[in-house]
Amino acid sequence: MQLPDFSPFSPEQRQALNLALASADAGQIQWLSGFLAGASAGAVPAAGAVAAPAAAPAAALPVTIFFGTESGNSEALAEDDAALLKKKGFKVKVKSLGDTTLDELKEAQNALLVVSTWGDGEPPDAVVPFHEKLMGADAPKLDGLNFSVCALGDTSYEQFCECGKQFDKRLEELGAKRIADRVDCDVDFDETHEEWIGAVLGALEAIAPAAAPAVAAVPAAGAVAPAAAYGKKNPFPAPVLNRVLLNGEGSSKETWHLELGLEGSGMSYDAGDALALIPQNAPDVVESVLEAGGFDPSAKVSVKGAGERPLIDAMTENLDITGISPTILKKYNELAQSDKLSALLDPSNKAELKDYLWGRQIVDVLTDFPVKDLSAADFTGILRKMPPRLYSISSSIHAHPNEVHLTIASVRYNAHGRDRKGVASTYIADGLTPGDSTVGVYTHANKNFKLPKRGDTPIIMVGPGTGVAPFRSFIEERAALGEKGKNWLFFGDQHYTYDFLYQLEWQQHLKDGTLDKLDVAFSRDQKEKIYVQHRLLENSKEIFKWLEEGAHFYVCGDASRMANDVNEALIAIAMKEARLKRDAAEYYVEDLKKSKRYQRDVY
Repeated sequence: MQLPDFSPFSPEQRQALNLALASADAGQIQWLSGFLAGASAGAVPAAGAVAAPAAAPAAALPVTIFFGTESGNSEALAEDDAALLKKKGFKVKVKSLGDTTLDELKEAQNALLVVSTWGDGEPPDAVVPFHEKLMGADAPKLDGLNFSVCALGDTSYEQFCECGKQFDKRLEELGAKRIADRVDCDVDFDETHEEWIGAVLGALEAIAPAAAPAVAAVPAAGAVAPAAAYGKKNPFPAPVLNRVLLNGEGSSKETWHLELGLEGSGMSYDAGDALALIPQNAPDVVESVLEAGGFDPSAKVSVKGAGERPLIDAMTENLDITGISPTILKKYNELAQSDKLSALLDPSNKAELKDYLWGRQIVDVLTDFPVKDLSAADFTGILRKMPPRLYSISSSIHAHPNEVHLTIASVRYNAHGRDRKGVASTYIADGLTPGDSTVGVYTHANKNFKLPKRGDTPIIMVGPGTGVAPFRSFIEERAALGEKGKNWLFFGDQHYTYDFLYQLEWQQHLKDGTLDKLDVAFSRDQKEKIYVQHRLLENSKEIFKWLEEGAHFYVCGDASRMANDVNEALIAIAMKEARLKRDAAEYYVEDLKKSKRYQRDVY
């Protein structure tokens, strides 16, 4: 935030205020706005008191915040926004787009949409029906509706924030009035989102002018502020307790079981939640980028949120120095001015650009489109902050107090003549030492992937490969709490001998009666490949019986193929066992989703 040159301050005053505002967080700016509003109204706070935020608008303006989410980020932001607007006196409702009709949207008066893009341009699973209706020819006119859109996405995908962009465009086409411009948030979305809700708040307050602020007491001078809680803005340095390779000798895979300590963090989690892990770039990857760019490792660069640091430290700990995207390439070409890269970025060459992006990284860009005398500051200016990696938690905190477990497959491959590796997965495999290392983490709630509230409800779990992770937490949770619901697991991987993840644990759960049924599919152990969807179809009759008894159905793992194949198998089961036509079977499966009995955690 910067004061404009035309503001009624001298250059010296502007400089001092800009310096203060540059380091202020959203809460400090909110406090300052309330303080200044109070001062301008003559309500000067007494010593030991501060001005409260603006009081309720003259009329409690109704605002509905609609969210569309897959992993929970949009829902969490919507709830944060609702809390802020309620403090300002607005009458706020929060509603999932998956549970919203077009008539409800039309009646909202003031609609804020916080919506994620899933995969490469797709709406979140639960939002698909609403999205189709809104985009359809029968969608009603929305004259009289005020709106604004906060879009969440990932710049590593070509269709960055596409779902939010489509909502924003369509609402305007239907006659709704945009009261604040759409913002497009990358995975590091906090600052962009705060700018958006600030603009929205200003627009809403203009519609319903605020009354004079009140004065609220604060703790006496000298009171010690509580230490910042561990969380997204302050990750906990979790000690590495244990790390075990789950695959047997001879496997082509490398899957790790990682155990981290949470004692002293104040953090907890539920079965089905995720853990965000802050990785570091590997030394050899850092070295390759330094060499390709001809950079001085000791050169000082400014890193947002971390101040000035040596380049080698910033590249190791703070910046994403591997991932490339059209956005990164466009920023880089402002420096490179490469005709070849310009041609690649031309909208008419989408296929060529997609082909170039596959399997390549920042080091390739530096090599393929060199920039003479590229400065470290200019280079780091095009990079994005190191994003956290979210992993499904594979433990129950009731079974392992003060611990959290993860199940992670290391990514290693060769592309375009270079050996490549996943940043986080190989940081865990190669860079962490049990007993000596710590890693920054915070928990991430996933409200859309939870055990049934009733412990006697049967569950069916489909989790091939590392997709089995949350189901280990489910079974441990039910065992620790003594819940009696039936549990059925479908697991798949390549080879029984090498890749049966947690085999001894599953066999013990079967023996103890915690796990009622276990069906496995090892695709490479016979001539014809067998996958989990085939096992589902083989058990068609009993699966349908469980569903009719109220069972919840869960899927975790690969979104590109497995999840769709399992969904098709579920439709086929409904067609066969209930003797339904295709459209009726699809409705049956969709109804399972709407009633939260069919939940997916796919990636």
